[in-house]
Amino acid sequence: MKRSEQTAPPLPAIQTIQNREKWDQALASLPGAHVLQSWEWGEFKGRWGWSAQRLLWSQGDTPVAAAQVLRRPISRTPWGFLYVTKGPAMDYTDVSLAHQVLADLESHARQNRALFIKIDPDAPCHYGEPQSGQPLEPPGWVMLDLLAQRGWRFSPEQIQFRNTIIVNLAPEPEALLDAMKSKWRYNIRLAERKGVTIRSGSEADLASFYRMYAETAARDGFLIRPAAYYHDVWQQFLQAGRAEMLLASVEGEVVAGLILFFFGRTAWYMYGASTGQRREAMPNHLLQWAAICRARERGCLSYDMWGAPDVFDETDRMNGVYRFKSGFGGRVVQGLGAFDYPVNRVLYWAFSAALPRLRGWMRRG
Repeated sequence: MKRSEQTAPPLPAIQTIQNREKWDQALASLPGAHVLQSWEWGEFKGRWGWSAQRLLWSQGDTPVAAAQVLRRPISRTPWGFLYVTKGPAMDYTDVSLAHQVLADLESHARQNRALFIKIDPDAPCHYGEPQSGQPLEPPGWVMLDLLAQRGWRFSPEQIQFRNTIIVNLAPEPEALLDAMKSKWRYNIRLAERKGVTIRSGSEADLASFYRMYAETAARDGFLIRPAAYYHDVWQQFLQAGRAEMLLASVEGEVVAGLILFFFGRTAWYMYGASTGQRREAMPNHLLQWAAICRARERGCLSYDMWGAPDVFDETDRMNGVYRFKSGFGGRVVQGLGAFDYPVNRVLYWAFSAALPRLRGWMRRG
């Protein structure tokens, strides 16, 4: 057969998945798989006003892309909006696949009477802090080009962190310590000398963890949701074995804690809290080191510290948190951020103009 007569490979087939094991197994096999695309996240959001549909693209028996699409109705209208949280998951450098997935998501939005659909691809644009003339990484430029071609726009409502810090867990523990800033290694050892101890928490610790989390929010000036919301998500993931709580104590008093989420070969430092007591003992440094070691013990290859500034200078509200995170030897990853595809452009622009007033309502949802 002549080369010109060869048939092109069939397009990936799309199907809706309704089986937990099949979904999570397929998702875990894909590049860019994120815990916020997991079955458990969809189940949790389903109790807070959303519904989830799970779309899987396969080439034969091999999964090639996945998108858990959350839908929320807009009160007193026939419309809703759709959100693919930290997805879709796929090889972002595969132009034809990305083109098809975006087209199918646009069609899905129209079929489900969505005002717009928001996606939040976990695709890197740059590594390291911003620099002049910094080249785009292949996943970033492929996606940005396709999104622009197809009429997607950078969203005025960025729900998740766009940038983060990721620690590579492949090296041995001593090498991980060597990669940290010297002051961070010193503080970890200081915490051990001062008697800071780390233990695993359980569901029985959720109420006290939330009180500590609320204290942290008040001290650092960020908004949080009601206790029931956090208890629900923490309990959901702890029971599924996809989360672990670690608590730091000094002389028997819990002074700091965090909750790790796990999916595939990645751990996410999703929630951190502290009382502000015994800070001189450096409990948070030892707590992070314990979390890194725990993630590595579970077979994770990456430790995502979940959040870095949008602007890398002292004016950003996350500057202090970033300085703390940046000492643990991770690499800054600048992401795409969220993009919207307006199905009804007139209503979408009206909705976007109202976002400052609706932002509080959306976050409570």
